[in-house]
Amino acid sequence: MDGLISQQSRSLLSFSRRSFLRGIAGSLAFSGLSRFVRALPDAVYPFNEISPAVSGITWVHTAGKSPERYLPETTGAGCAFLDYDNDGWMDIYLVNSGKCDFLNPNPPLRNALYRNSRDGTFTDVTETARVGAGGFGQGVAVGDYDGDGFPDLYLTQYGRSILYHNNGDGTFTDVTEKAGLAAPGWASSAVWFDYDNDGRLDLFVCQFVEFSKSLNKSCGPGEEGKHGYCIPRLYQPMPSWLFHNNGDGTFTDVSKASGIGKYPGKAWGAVATDVNNDGLLDLFVGNDTVPNFLFKNVGQGRFEEIATQAGVAYSADGRARSGMGVDSADFNEDGWMDLFVANIDREMFSIYQNNHDETFDDLAGPTGIGAATRLMSGWGLKFFDYDNDGNLDLFLANGNPDDLIESLHNQVKYQEPLMLFRNTGKSFQNVSAESGPAFAKPLSARGMAIGDFDNDGAVDVLVSVNDGAPMLLRNNVGSQNHWLGIRLVGKKSNPDAIGARINYQAGDLKRSRMKVGGGSYLSSHDPRIVLGIGKRPKIDWLEIKWPQPGGAVERFTELPVNRYITIVEGKGKWG
Repeated sequence: MDGLISQQSRSLLSFSRRSFLRGIAGSLAFSGLSRFVRALPDAVYPFNEISPAVSGITWVHTAGKSPERYLPETTGAGCAFLDYDNDGWMDIYLVNSGKCDFLNPNPPLRNALYRNSRDGTFTDVTETARVGAGGFGQGVAVGDYDGDGFPDLYLTQYGRSILYHNNGDGTFTDVTEKAGLAAPGWASSAVWFDYDNDGRLDLFVCQFVEFSKSLNKSCGPGEEGKHGYCIPRLYQPMPSWLFHNNGDGTFTDVSKASGIGKYPGKAWGAVATDVNNDGLLDLFVGNDTVPNFLFKNVGQGRFEEIATQAGVAYSADGRARSGMGVDSADFNEDGWMDLFVANIDREMFSIYQNNHDETFDDLAGPTGIGAATRLMSGWGLKFFDYDNDGNLDLFLANGNPDDLIESLHNQVKYQEPLMLFRNTGKSFQNVSAESGPAFAKPLSARGMAIGDFDNDGAVDVLVSVNDGAPMLLRNNVGSQNHWLGIRLVGKKSNPDAIGARINYQAGDLKRSRMKVGGGSYLSSHDPRIVLGIGKRPKIDWLEIKWPQPGGAVERFTELPVNRYITIVEGKGKWG
């Protein structure tokens, strides 16, 4: 075991197993997690996989793979952390395939909602909650679209998508038709965000290609009658959707009026962020085999597509790549939001540094991320501070979409490992090999969500696997540093406070965060934000700039550490 752990990891894990378990058990005794702690394996890595026998998550994704190789079979599915019952503990939602024009499974397949039992285990409540869906699922987006304090679910599907309204009593109701959000076609990722700052969450829905059973292509080497999943280049691009929230439970399709509908693409991942600090949320969209989109929000309900002039549409040599998962964060702490997009093997991923003038430089080469990902195909991904030292790290979930790829390229694998890059404040270090056995496990990973399921301040990871069981990873190192978790509740701003800016200082550490909408691939994240401060004993001050028009700022001092708090817009205090 020692040979797998570098000196850097030893410094992070410089405590005995007995001390670690006693500390965790003591800090979490109130929650009844002792049973969970006893189940931890002897080897304590930065991340440990929690087995289904321990978590109770026995659901498995079924892709419906067929000899015809219908393209949607290899692209799903997503996952989410959400607190559907508002008990302060993250629950889990998992998306499955299902009935469509090329698949009629018997027995029927369904999605899964697992309620957090607060002891390290989860209970399947799908049937009582009435969120099984049943169509050919792709992704999930969580947001409180009606401002009643309970998170709602939007499920993207191939065929017809679904809006589930949270009734606040542990059940959901399908309100898709009333809301006008069916989005017929092949929907992939979706993002809740308030593009016009009217205090209500609007919805952006990515559309992939024009596809049906009759339009399916036959591709691949053809040996022994086999063929693989086609490169999306062979399919026609389609425009994505933008839906405006009318405030009465209905939405208006403003795709064309906003300008977004003018641009057909092959959209996979999307993130709502503010790239030019004008207080309006923009959209970065990863496209497959066509240029990426950067939709600049110019106000008055309009967007301009600026990806080419911004330098994020193509590779460095001017080629459109296979953009899949995306995210946005200020990874270099200069006050400007940067971008990331994962691509397919031999294309390299891109980490785009914001130049403060609506242009970006790709730092994949200088950071080493490009070389490390050259043979990878990336889907789910997220910037977050896994060790709570105050720097945003990067987690990547990978897997090639073509199960015949190894017969075509001997250096490329169909199933690929997870990757973790630690941000030292000066560079990104690939710490995958020393972060736990889960990072050596070959996977057909797709969606990836972050969330603190045991409320210890160490942000955990959920990975969805195509045609396999999901992977739940417990973070063992984040709680060894000090932290503060905040839940933001908008009042004049949108209920989820998407677009809020968080600035904080702890001694010599000064950091900035933004609550983006979406990010990753087909997935949705814990709405709380964990602010790491390393070994510093306290946070001196915290400022929230709310995303309402005018951007009201609230400042807080005398804050606690190592716990979660709620900040409601306009209250002037935390609770």
